[in-house]
Amino acid sequence: MTSTASSPDTRQGQSPQDQRPSWQQRLRRFGYTAGPRSDVRERLVPPYVRPSPRVWQVLGVPKSLAERITRWSGWGGPLLVTLLAGVMRFWHLGSPKAVIFDETYYAKDAWALVHRGFEVNWDKNANDLILQTNGHVTIPADAAYVVHPPVGKYVIGLGELMFGFNPFGWRFMTALLGTLSILMLCRIGRRIFRSTFLGCLAGALMAVDGLAFVMARTSLLDGVLMFFVLAAFGCLVIDRDRVREKLAAALPADPDGTVRPDAHAAQTTRFGWRPWRWLAGLLLGLAIGTKWNGLYILVAFCVMAVLWDVGSRKVAGARHPYAAVLKRDTGITFLATVPVAVVTYFVSWIGWILSPTNGSGGYFRNWAATDGKGGSWTFLPDWLRSLWHYEHEVYKFHVGLSSPHTYMSNPWSWIVDGRPVSYFYESPSPGTDGCPADAGGKCAREVLAIGTPLLWWVACFAVLYVLWRWLFRRDWRAGAIACGIAAGYLPWFMYQERTIFFFYAVVFVPFLCLAVAMLLGAIVGPPGSSDTRRVAGATGAGVLVLLIAWNFIYFWPLYTGTAIPIDDWRSRMWLDTWV
Repeated sequence: MTSTASSPDTRQGQSPQDQRPSWQQRLRRFGYTAGPRSDVRERLVPPYVRPSPRVWQVLGVPKSLAERITRWSGWGGPLLVTLLAGVMRFWHLGSPKAVIFDETYYAKDAWALVHRGFEVNWDKNANDLILQTNGHVTIPADAAYVVHPPVGKYVIGLGELMFGFNPFGWRFMTALLGTLSILMLCRIGRRIFRSTFLGCLAGALMAVDGLAFVMARTSLLDGVLMFFVLAAFGCLVIDRDRVREKLAAALPADPDGTVRPDAHAAQTTRFGWRPWRWLAGLLLGLAIGTKWNGLYILVAFCVMAVLWDVGSRKVAGARHPYAAVLKRDTGITFLATVPVAVVTYFVSWIGWILSPTNGSGGYFRNWAATDGKGGSWTFLPDWLRSLWHYEHEVYKFHVGLSSPHTYMSNPWSWIVDGRPVSYFYESPSPGTDGCPADAGGKCAREVLAIGTPLLWWVACFAVLYVLWRWLFRRDWRAGAIACGIAAGYLPWFMYQERTIFFFYAVVFVPFLCLAVAMLLGAIVGPPGSSDTRRVAGATGAGVLVLLIAWNFIYFWPLYTGTAIPIDDWRSRMWLDTWV
């Protein structure tokens, strides 16, 4: 038998390109290029990009001031973007002074939850009475059948407790969470791109997205769901960085300080309790407790987190990374996410669970003691059996919901802004409700849930770029962004006959903005590009960003319910399906 050591190396004399694994050589025809092998520590924990000294020289900024700006920009930049987004979102938040679209459900459900612990049936004239009395109304006692878990409504109710049962009060928390989402996105983008500029760019794009803007100014559940999903994603990204830092610290270093891969350290290093992963599990539980589609996101994020662990150990030198992850990481990954999310979900029902069981409590609260009496599961607590029955009935409602609606849409149309949702519409006469006295006719006053068109159309190309970069360049950042988009978007294709709406897409808006930021970063050019390439790329990307910002400003009246002449309104209806 010929020993391995004595067998000839057929790759000797080949170029480094030809010595790569065969799968890399095959992918080169699709644009794959493996980067130069750097120090393992740098591959595990890449450094943050610092602005080129030439930029400061061109701007005439002294070196000491430039260093100070760079040092503080990691938080200063995101905070400035967030301040701008917050001013826009809270500006005239109580306008229109009306119960718009599904606020008729969630604003009143939230008020009942924070006072009674369960939702109630309101009189059909309750909206007018609430607006006329500034929310000083008696809460009914009759329990209502609702089809969404309570977390999002508790969140809305916090704003009502602070500022009253009025439009500003029931929109306050969604505006606050929508603003904080901008801050989180800036910081998340900075961390995954290792660039403060690209992170702030992603946040700025979301700040001027019409759908994210309208949802932040409306008390619906989807904006709350988006906040919890984005926060959970951010926690997992931080956990990934912490894990890779521990791996880098565990690897041996050469006398010259160069860190090399080490199979033993890569396969045996333990990462401890990983608090950021536990926090992600809590946030995902709150997401599921807001709307059930958080379940799909939980599954997608868990798979993504496991693959991140595999990749980290593989870079560190593990010969069997999947086995190492299965042995040392999978247990804590499961424990910190699924059980934590399940417990969080059940705890969110505590108001319903503690409500009376004599028929005056939450809907179906006494089911186990009445219609559900007997059976093979009587050893379980009555509250659990009643809750399970409630959830089963809700599931049947959701999968069977097919009632036609004027603004329902197919998910195929979402990515191109095909069918927005009108939350509010009035036709004030000249001289009333902001309609100019010289308008020459009635005005249009509308709140339209539509993404900034140019941003979403650019996002179509950005999604393709992200997929290409993930599949053919093996870029984990592109894979993470694609996972966020897919988890929030693809499940709806299983329910194309169901009554669904475009505003559900707000859950993956942050990931679309990350995709566009990544595309714009590629347009600007990679580090080391020539000055001509950089100037041309920066000019093109800058013009595109300015056009997106202009597009948001142009549609501003339709996002805020500002009265405009009817001809101006018609000029903004670019597609027939927008009417």
